[in-house]
Amino acid sequence: MDVTTGAGPAGDPPAGPVRPAPGGLDPDDLPDGLMVADHAGRVTCFNAAAARITGVRSADALGEPYDRVLPLEDLEGRGWWALTDPYRGLAVRTGQPERNLLLPGGREVLVSARYVRERPTGPVVRLVVAVRGTESRRRTERSHAELIATVAHELRSPLTSVKGFTATLLAKWERFTDDQKKLMLQTVDADANRVTRLIAELLDISRIDVGRLEVRRQPVDVAAAVKHRVDAHIAAGTPADRFRVLVADPLPSLWADPDKLQQVLVNLLENAVRHGAGTVTIEVAPAPRPGASGTSDAEGTAVTVSDEGPGIPEESIGRVFTRFWRGNRRGGTGLGLYIVKGIVEAHGGTITAGRAPGGGARFRFVLPAATPAFLA
Repeated sequence: MDVTTGAGPAGDPPAGPVRPAPGGLDPDDLPDGLMVADHAGRVTCFNAAAARITGVRSADALGEPYDRVLPLEDLEGRGWWALTDPYRGLAVRTGQPERNLLLPGGREVLVSARYVRERPTGPVVRLVVAVRGTESRRRTERSHAELIATVAHELRSPLTSVKGFTATLLAKWERFTDDQKKLMLQTVDADANRVTRLIAELLDISRIDVGRLEVRRQPVDVAAAVKHRVDAHIAAGTPADRFRVLVADPLPSLWADPDKLQQVLVNLLENAVRHGAGTVTIEVAPAPRPGASGTSDAEGTAVTVSDEGPGIPEESIGRVFTRFWRGNRRGGTGLGLYIVKGIVEAHGGTITAGRAPGGGARFRFVLPAATPAFLA
């Protein structure tokens, strides 16, 4: 069987298929497609993922020329193997970085290649090709596009308001009374705060996504933090009888970022007040370790926020902490609970969502009782 253009020496007998060494990794265990060709360009390994992605059976691929098994084209319709020429190309080349290529029929895949040589600038003795589907990348791209669209939508309204009121005041300052000016400036201030909060959310999301959310720990009184947030809601006009705060003393000492803790409480209480109903109950209590008893053995501090509203649909409970989840309600970015989860996990804690005993929504997060290493 001859090897097509771009392959190595023709006429060599095909090497046997690549098999896992005793105790080694089976190529079929890999999540990505893998094709390996020998020094003659004949396929010696074509794992299950490669067969699934390409539609070519592994048994049909083994022993065949690599470019017949995987006839790839670039996005301009040119044959990729003719362009890269692994076996007869530049002797200093060690492989090809990942790029989008097309299978027959136009299906898009991500392909990277490694040229294995026994010595620098020596002939290629093995061609290793990785193949991946583009579904994950497409989901990421859609998520980014949705984030941009959401941000653009959320920014447009307050910025339009700010621009409109400032332009009106500048053009007709003398025509308005002091009360009218004050009202317009208060609206501008509120909308500017809204934009600032949105930008802060975006920064938090970017840091959460890359695992770099900064947490500045210091001693925190969780009960006082909850009371402060409840008082802020009451001062803003929410009736005091909508809140019930239950604190189980004594609480374990807690080191956390007070600003980030306030951010978590802000989101959870606003959700309960705006989208729930009835009494909003906030419980603060030690979270015991499994099988332990007493505050000294507490795993950390647990805060539970529950309401008496319609609650979270059973089928949605697993998605409440994902980006853009809004349930059946309109408005908002749908990013708040995603950020809450990121903040809690950055502290080493956990957060769960479910239904309260009265049928409403129930969120419970636990922050671990831990002292910074330099004070331990």
